[in-house]
Amino acid sequence: MASPSTPPPATNSPDVAKPAMSNMWQRILSGVVGAALLLGSIWYSEWTFGLLFGLIQALMLREFYRMMKELGFKPAAIVGISLSLIIFAAAFVYALVSNLLDIAQATDRLFVQELSHYLKWVRIEVVVIAFLLPLILFLREMYSWPREKQPFSPFPNVGVALIGLFYVTLPMSGLNMLAFGPTGYDYRRIFALLFLIWAADTGAYIAGKNFGKHKLAPSISPGKTWEGWAGGALLTLAVGWALGYLLPDMPLAHRLVAAAVVAVFGPLGDLAESMLKRSTGVKDSGRIMPGHGGLLDRFDAFLFVVPVLVVLQLLFT
Repeated sequence: MASPSTPPPATNSPDVAKPAMSNMWQRILSGVVGAALLLGSIWYSEWTFGLLFGLIQALMLREFYRMMKELGFKPAAIVGISLSLIIFAAAFVYALVSNLLDIAQATDRLFVQELSHYLKWVRIEVVVIAFLLPLILFLREMYSWPREKQPFSPFPNVGVALIGLFYVTLPMSGLNMLAFGPTGYDYRRIFALLFLIWAADTGAYIAGKNFGKHKLAPSISPGKTWEGWAGGALLTLAVGWALGYLLPDMPLAHRLVAAAVVAVFGPLGDLAESMLKRSTGVKDSGRIMPGHGGLLDRFDAFLFVVPVLVVLQLLFT
């Protein structure tokens, strides 16, 4: 007579449910703390906004370089991150001084001259970085060549370092252009951007979970569906309309255009980062937020949304 097989453990047993509950509370706690830090820094002043997002973009770039190392590249991470902080600081100062210049244009001619002097130095700094950066990266490769266990030429290392700055640093630096309105730094504008991106993610998750059938990009992110994207777009447009209570001075057309940009380019930014992770064999870009992955996982939509919004702001304001 065959002995009965051992029954599988019940899925609702306390020993199985406890780790899942622990992970859920860890995710909730880290999410609440992260959101409070993010919103508080944006609300408090332009300086806390600049310091926080300068740090965020530097850590995002660090995550990108670390993933590239998984493929065997050896980008100049220290040089790239250092220059990324300089670029973000230059963008912040440029946005701040340009805004002050616009406000003081008709009131204080001497102050305008002083501000114009600062803008000149910021422009010089940006030009110097743009022209010398490739030279610095090539000199670094020449100093380190030849490298052991690297089957390709050093030129891809330079390319990867530059791609990181274009992919992460420049878009995140563009947030400085969006943060300043006609009367100076306006935390509500960044709040509005966050609410739109969160609405796109929330709507996509709810609609995709309940109605998702048609895959959006199965080879990149099998979980995303067209139904989820449509749900996210509808909720984003609704939030764009509701933002009139937060930004009553912003026309409805501008808010809906911003919502449409988020609805289209936010998911593209998410897909691009998913493609990055799949190509490097990495599940999460980092572990800085328990239960939420890395900062690239949290801010991937910004990398596609912010450049489009900056271009539209420059063209139509």
